[in-house]
Amino acid sequence: MSRDGIGIRTAQERSQRQVGQIHVYDGEGKGKSQAALGVVLRSIGLGIHGEGTNRVLLLRFLKGPERVYDEDAAIAALQKGFPHLIDQVRTGRAEYFGKESVTPFDKQEAMRGWNIAKGAIASGLYSIIVLDELNPVLDLGLLALEDVVDTLQQKPDPLEVIVTGRSSPQKLLDLCDLHSEMKPHLATDQALEGIEIYTGDGKGKSTSALGKALLAIGRGIDRDRSHRVLIVQWLKGGTGYTEDAAIAALKASYPKLLDQIRCGRDAIVWRGKQQLDDYAEAERGWKTAKEAIESGTYKTIILDELNPTIDLELLDGKPIVETLAAKPDDTQVIITGRCFNRPPYFDLANVYSEMVCHKHYAYHGVELRRGVDY
Repeated sequence: MSRDGIGIRTAQERSQRQVGQIHVYDGEGKGKSQAALGVVLRSIGLGIHGEGTNRVLLLRFLKGPERVYDEDAAIAALQKGFPHLIDQVRTGRAEYFGKESVTPFDKQEAMRGWNIAKGAIASGLYSIIVLDELNPVLDLGLLALEDVVDTLQQKPDPLEVIVTGRSSPQKLLDLCDLHSEMKPHLATDQALEGIEIYTGDGKGKSTSALGKALLAIGRGIDRDRSHRVLIVQWLKGGTGYTEDAAIAALKASYPKLLDQIRCGRDAIVWRGKQQLDDYAEAERGWKTAKEAIESGTYKTIILDELNPTIDLELLDGKPIVETLAAKPDDTQVIITGRCFNRPPYFDLANVYSEMVCHKHYAYHGVELRRGVDY
């Protein structure tokens, strides 16, 4: 993407790669596990479409069953509705611990999870395996790095592997095909609680937002039926986005918890070549988002690709600042998208995570893949 051409490649029919890649999401910023959950949602959507074998294993290290996580209920709902599409394994203690507090139980749990992962990788039964929080497991010395690297090197060609967690070891970074670092930025004095921004040129922005939506849906299912979620997506007017099927399935099961709207043409929007429909579609999305924020009806609102929409000058940033500044205290707003010119509402974010691209297979001519990239 150049400065002259900000655009979102839509999900219209195109060729896609057949060989799976190894993804690593690390860094100190937020968004790593959320990105993994977003891939799970897309994979489930592809499976619902019935496009070949598309089973996903979500292996969550350091997330023992003694603690309840927001995503648990939503994942359980997906498993209940589509047991043939997703498996989940949780291992480890629920609480944080450092190297000085490692116990034999911690090593046993890490090895239990890794043995399951090795069996799953060798089996060829899965199209995507998510190794959530594997990086800190390696950093704690709970697993042998050489064994992990050797196993991943021998994975079946079609298999996609997602690894998350801060502090990736260099050998894993050397092996991976995609490395996106979540870099945190300090909040300003104007920051408001409940506003999160995910930007940068690395992969994981919209995917993290989808994972965030799954977290919020989990809260609604498990704890608070009034916790409604709205997803507004700009510059994505096309069809074929795999998460749509999974979102539709969740809506069917929990109609009072989730709403979604897409805006834009089925085309990339280039700077200097904006069309009247681009402005109209951007305004249509913002009208819905503004009303939703002001109403207090939704507790979590995803404004996906709002940043490039502002950067393309399809919307004025000042009314957005005013609306966000006056949002209800219990409303959480998540904003995504890369941009060259910093929108004015960035100062309001209390969480600002920049996805820094260190490696990306697309930059080496490798095609994208349905159910993973879109």
